Formats: sequence, structure tokens, C-alpha cells
Amino acid sequence: MRLGNALSALVDSGMSHPFDALAEETLRARPSVKWRHFPEDVLACWVADMDFPPAEEILRAVTDFVAAGDLGYPPMTGLAGLREAVCDRLAERHGLSLEPDDLQALPGIIPGLNLACSVLAGPEEGVIVQPPVYPPFMSAVHGNGRELVYNPMREGEEGWEFDLEGLERAVKPSTRLLMLCNPQNPTGRVFRRDELEALAEVVLRHRLWVVSDELHADLVLGDAAANGRSVGRELRHVPFAALGAEVAQRTLTLYGPTKAFNIAGLKIGFAMSRNRELMERLRLAASGLVASGNVLAQAATLAAYRQGDSWLDGTLDYLRGNRAALLEFTARELPGVRLHAPQGTYLAWLDFRGSALGGPAADFLLERARVGLNSGVDFGPDLEPGLEGFARLNFATSRRLLMRALGRIRDTLTP
Repeated sequence: MRLGNALSALVDSGMSHPFDALAEETLRARPSVKWRHFPEDVLACWVADMDFPPAEEILRAVTDFVAAGDLGYPPMTGLAGLREAVCDRLAERHGLSLEPDDLQALPGIIPGLNLACSVLAGPEEGVIVQPPVYPPFMSAVHGNGRELVYNPMREGEEGWEFDLEGLERAVKPSTRLLMLCNPQNPTGRVFRRDELEALAEVVLRHRLWVVSDELHADLVLGDAAANGRSVGRELRHVPFAALGAEVAQRTLTLYGPTKAFNIAGLKIGFAMSRNRELMERLRLAASGLVASGNVLAQAATLAAYRQGDSWLDGTLDYLRGNRAALLEFTARELPGVRLHAPQGTYLAWLDFRGSALGGPAADFLLERARVGLNSGVDFGPDLEPGLEGFARLNFATSRRLLMRALGRIRDTLTP
């Protein structure tokens, strides 16, 4: 299977990072869904799990907790120091100041999306989503009997952007809630402060509530040109609730360690707001239905936030290298495919519409290339025109496996 000279040199430059040694047979032997969902001849580049092993500090914290022999109920507020660790991290890394009582532990972000829909909008009241976006945004609205209102993002020079004019038109007297994803899944956008401030102006003018999914906040890669090279501009995650006191009072933020530290199976996240009345409403809605994270997830979170940043920094560097390889390969070898450089996450939103595949891109590539991607239609299925020409690719794997998957895609698309 041919590769460009530059990419051959990149792939064959030696095992300089432990993640380079990840073997397909090792990944297929794991019990998790990523490598067991498709047949064994399919390279899995879909669900948002990294193939990388978690930090040793996290694994040690979990095994030490089990070895201590106490798997009883944790305190109602969580393990000692847990909420303080979350607050410290948000303040130090992202400039969001919160108190421990502003936080509520949850078994993941999806329960937080559902709680937000049930608490911040009444039956048949409007909830705005901005596709393409993480599919549970839509299912949370539908599942809670709220009116799903689409305000699709639009493509600009930098990538996918808010359509503020469309948002103004979408707001009705019955509209209550705006759902925000930042860093954005699946497009990889990390929205600038000025973009978020413009969005906040609309929110405040119409007195909307906002639920801001910021699960990928610790996975900011920075800017890159189409060839993978840095364009010299540093990007930082800006929490929506950090835009000002009035915005903070109307915002419920969802955050957690599971994506950045690759522990999604432990099921933990945090809902937070400076609005104490809002947090009390959320706790009442969750009571008896939504538990806090289990004790092993809490122990893992403490280890991640107190001891895991060295692992995270190394992982981000590796992801930047994978992103560079992906962007260069796409530009050189996939002329019919468009890709805006993802600024955050480890997800790439590939546009195959120029390849004239004659159907959903992910279905075509699964059948012909034996590469498993997430289908674009899942990220906004009711849109016209639809998103069937798009597919989401997870590039958090070994560079060699990534290049194998891209090579299969290239060979399938080449006449």
C-alpha cells in the first residue's frame, strides 16, 4: 500500500513513543466496544475512546482502592478532596472560578444533558441544538418530550461557526434552552472568546438557559493549517460560564475526566453552576434517578486531576502528531475529501461529498474500505440537506494504524 514519501518517513521513523507500539491484535483482545463492534477485518476509527492505555497513576489509584477492601458508599459529597480537585483544575487551567457546593457528580455527561432538558425547559418547550453535534443532544431533547429546534452551524474559513442570524430566527417565545458543545464534537472547533461572547449576547437578550458540554476542554490541540503545520496562534478553551456573572447565572456546565484521560467506562462527570437555585433544582430532579459517580470512578478522577497531567501532556503531543499526519495525508492523497483542521478533541469531521459515493459515506467506507467510522447522519439526521456525505474519524490510535486506515480509504476512493 503506497504512502507519500513524507508520510513514509513519518511512519517509519522508529518507535519514539510508547503509543507507537499499539498492536491491532492487542486492541482486538480488549473487552471494550470499540474493537468488538465491527467484524475482525475492519479497522475501528469510530467511537470516542482513545486506544491509549490510561496513566499509570490512574490505574494505580483504582487498584489501590480495591486492595484497601472498602467498596462501601462514599460520602454524599464524594471522596475527600474530589470536588476541590475539580474546582482547582477549572480555575488553574480554564479560568472558571467555582466553589465545591457549585458541583454535582453524575455518572457521565449524557445524564447531565437529560437533566438539563428536564429542568431548564418544560414539556413541548423549545431546546436549540447546533448540528452537526454529538447525537445525545438530540436524543436528550426527544426523550424528555421537548421541542427540538435546529440551528445548524455553517462553514467558514476557520471551520464550523455559529449561525447567529439563524439563531435569532430560531428563538420563539416558547424557547427555553440552548445546548452548546465546546470543544465541539464532531468538528473539533475550539470556539474563540469573541465567538462565545457574540453567542452570549443572543442568549442574554432572549433570556435563554445554556447547557454547555465542555467534556473535551482538556483536549485542546491548537491551530494547524491544512498541511498539519502550526499557524502560530495559541488556542485556549474558554468556559461559557467564564464570560461574565450574568452568563454564569444562566449556564449549566458539564465537565469531566473521561475523554481526556481515557476512562469513559468508569462513568463519571460533573454538572456545575454558580446559580445555586439551578443546582438545587438539578439535584432534586436527579434524586432517586441519577447517582453520582461510583467510588472507583471518583478515585480515578482524583488521580487524573492531581497526578495525571504529565501523561495528558504527552498524549496531546502524540495527538498533534497524528493530526498533522491526517491533515497532510488528506491534502495529498484524498483530493475529493475536505477537512478543517480540528483544533481540539481527537475527532476529525471528514467531508466526502466531493467523492460522489452515492450514499452515506460511513456505509460506503465500511463496506468497501473496511474502515469503521461514525456516520454523519447521526450528528443531525433531520437536516436538509442531510449529513450523509460526512463521517467522523477518531485519530486517537497508533500512528501506524491510523495510516493503515487512511491508506484503505485512499485506495477505495482512487479510480
